[in-house]
Formats: sequence, structure tokens, C-alpha cells
Amino acid sequence: MSIGIVIASHGEFANGIKQSGSMIFGEQEKVQAVTFMPSEGPNDLRAKFDAAIATFDADDEVLVLADLWSGSPFNQASAVMGENPDRKIAIITGLNLPMLIQAYTERMMDADAGVDKVVANIIGEAKGGIKVLPEELQPAEAGAATADAPAAKAAAIPEGTVIGDGKIKINLARLDSRLLHGQVATAWTPESKADRIIVVSDAVSKDDMRKKLIEQAAPGNVKANVVPISKMIEVAKDPRFGETHALLLFETPDDALAAIEGGVPVTSLNVGSMSHSTGKTMVNKVLSMDKHDVETFEKLKDLGVEFDVRKVPNDSKADLFDLIKKADVK
Repeated sequence: MSIGIVIASHGEFANGIKQSGSMIFGEQEKVQAVTFMPSEGPNDLRAKFDAAIATFDADDEVLVLADLWSGSPFNQASAVMGENPDRKIAIITGLNLPMLIQAYTERMMDADAGVDKVVANIIGEAKGGIKVLPEELQPAEAGAATADAPAAKAAAIPEGTVIGDGKIKINLARLDSRLLHGQVATAWTPESKADRIIVVSDAVSKDDMRKKLIEQAAPGNVKANVVPISKMIEVAKDPRFGETHALLLFETPDDALAAIEGGVPVTSLNVGSMSHSTGKTMVNKVLSMDKHDVETFEKLKDLGVEFDVRKVPNDSKADLFDLIKKADVK
């Protein structure tokens, strides 16, 4: 048993948001888009719902993400639910991209979870995805709780304090020239089960604008920090971080090498994307490198680092040095 997802909308919106979800989270199984077009009637729409659900296994529960309450897609999904009382079906309206991504995340995190367990989390994420910049434009009622009772600052933990076993947990280390973006925030962060995202970069740590954008891009339940490489080396040796589960992001192979040589305990590096520039060779659709990059990867390999080449968690793992050999990087 698993959850089959039906994305339903007036017009092509369902197809578009399904494509957007795939760009961020990778291709997903048991996901169908149902579109209600201007030339169609209720019977046509019902036939599409029946065909979509028929692609799922008979014991699968069904989650319908629809655009509008009381709209035709919602009404037909409601009719399907009413006519199948023995099958667990849930309908959520107000379709947006955070809702779809959270639905994917819930399935990934717990393959045995049913719709009754995941619906609350999906609704919370869908609502939380509605944000405003500049922040002062956020309606007062939406932020009243935090405005009336600002969080107290936690007292600094004295140096030398040992928390847990005194060793930071690096749940995932990723090389990604885009650093913290949609795929990392919505796919890799829950996949890693990290409670803190740390961007490790001398260049970015000196750029106040990029630091602010990265901090704003963090998912709501995870804090993001930007630190220079030397600071990350200190953190890796600081016993106060013994209960921290971190997702490390490196912008370049050189940054990763410097951190690991300095003592940051990374044994596996997820190679996600490396942007293209003049003089570099594309080794796949998202990785571009030159001879210096290859030499850096070889040094990392000599340090015992393994490489996991994937853009999103659902991708199949590729062999980094096979890609480099086939591309004939010079």
C-alpha cells in the first residue's frame, strides 16, 4: 500500500505544476494530472479521474490535490470518494507548489504512511508557503504571535561544554554551485533529516546579500548558516555541536577539499551541480568541470571520500569518474 496522488485543475495548471514538481523533486511514481478543459463536461472529467486512479494499485490510498473548493475537479473527486467508501481518499484544495512538494516529501519520508497521517503536514506547508518580501508587508494577523511575544535569545553555551557525544553529525555533504535552492530546501533537506543547513564558503560568507538570500531560502523548520571554511573546521571540533545534524553545502570542489583537509569529517560527497563557464567541459546536463576540478576530485578520492552523483534524491547514482572519462575533460 502506498499513496497515489492526483493533481486536478481547471485548464492545464495541473500539468504545469506536476512538471514544476518534477524539476525540483525528480520524476515521481503514482502521480497523475487531471485537467478540466473548456470544451469538456462533467462526464469527461469523471472519466479522467477514473482513468487516473486506475493506474494506481487497488490497495493504494488516494490523495487528490485540487485547485478550488466546489470547483468541478473538486466536485468530481468528491463524487469518486462518495462512491468508494471502502477506499481511503482525501481531497485538499488550494493547490500550490509547496503543497505538492510536501506531498512528495511525506511519501518519501514514510512509505507506509496513509493519507490521514500526512494531510495535516501538507496543509501546514501549503499555508506556510505564502510569504511576503519585504516582510513588513506581511499582514499583521499572520505574524501576531511572534510580534506580541518575541522569542527569547538562547544563552550562549560555555566553551568546552560537551553535548551528546561531542561530535557534529554530517547527515549530508553536497557540492552545488547554486547552494541553497528549491531542490535542496524541499528534497535534500528532508531526505537528509538534517536540522541545520550550513553553507561553507569563504566567498559567500563575505557577501551580505547572498548570505541573506540563503537564510531566507531555508525551509521553515531548519535554520541556515553561512560560515567561512575556517569556522566550519572549528565547528567540526567543537563538542557543543554534538547533537547537531547538519547538511553541508559547498559551492566548489576546492571548498570541499579545504574543509575536509582541515578536519571536517566528510566521507561521502553528493555531487549535485557545477555551473558552466568558459574553458569547462559538460560531463552531464548539470556538471561542468575543467582539469583543475578533476584533480581536486582525485585528491578528495585519495582522502577516502566517496562520490554520490545525483541532482535529486530519486535520481539513479552515477559514477563520477566514469562521467569524467567519457567527457574527456582536459
